[in-house]
Amino acid sequence: MALAANGIGLLFATLGAIGFSFKAILVKLAYQYGVDAETLLALRMGLSLPFFIVMGVVADRRAKHRLGAGDWVWMIGLGFSGYYLASYLDFLGLRYITAALERLILFLYPTIVILLSAFFLAKPIGRRTVMALALCYSGIGLAVGHDLRVAGEARDVLLGCALVFGSALSYALYLMGNGEVVGRLGAMRVTAFATTVACVLCIGQFLVLRPVAALALPWQVYALGFAMAVFSTVAPVWLVSEAIRRLGAGPVSLTGTLGPVVTIFLGWLLLDEAIGAGQLGGAALVIAGVLVMARRA
Repeated sequence: MALAANGIGLLFATLGAIGFSFKAILVKLAYQYGVDAETLLALRMGLSLPFFIVMGVVADRRAKHRLGAGDWVWMIGLGFSGYYLASYLDFLGLRYITAALERLILFLYPTIVILLSAFFLAKPIGRRTVMALALCYSGIGLAVGHDLRVAGEARDVLLGCALVFGSALSYALYLMGNGEVVGRLGAMRVTAFATTVACVLCIGQFLVLRPVAALALPWQVYALGFAMAVFSTVAPVWLVSEAIRRLGAGPVSLTGTLGPVVTIFLGWLLLDEAIGAGQLGGAALVIAGVLVMARRA
């Protein structure tokens, strides 16, 4: 029985990692129809919102602790950092860099958490961690070099890298804050309500910056937005949460190493993105660095 549960947990974690990896591909495909980042993000989050409201209500009913005013302040802060700002910067960055490079940069978030913890919380950085950081950022250097050769203007590539790194930084801050409340409030409830806040912020941003007429989009954009909402937002969130419940956070985090590999393959298959030795070598170094940190943990 336990073996079957572990197998289901591993399947959920793998499908969740693949779903998250598919997001960049769907964004790049939608950009081919001329939609802008603000409209596409509002479409994704607007279609996701009903699912997260239901998820949050169900999780809240099962919880013993009621949410107070202070808890909602946390929800707003986590929603802004982890799902609104991180998503917005990511969507902007995907205008300028390949999906594969975007996924590799986002995959740096564990290293950012370590660096922020060392800087703000005075947590020591050991020799193994230094080696892991060197591997990760050397890998990013190789991958950026690949994009500079094949993906266009150096200024655009560097701007895209900066935007996506800002997304990873914002998500790392979310994770640090998440650790402060998730044990008390429950992972599913925190995720559902924080994402609900982010959905409202994304929709509000669209209404401020764009006319409603901007929603007159080709049906393909709506189809891609729906796929993004269901298969790369709602489903992975639930799958990963269930996998953590069955297996624990450690094993599930290791399945995330599939992300860059899946995105590189899908970018080549669906976006005609070139695969080079620098990109593959960079991916290998980044994955190795994250695995070293996981072993340390």
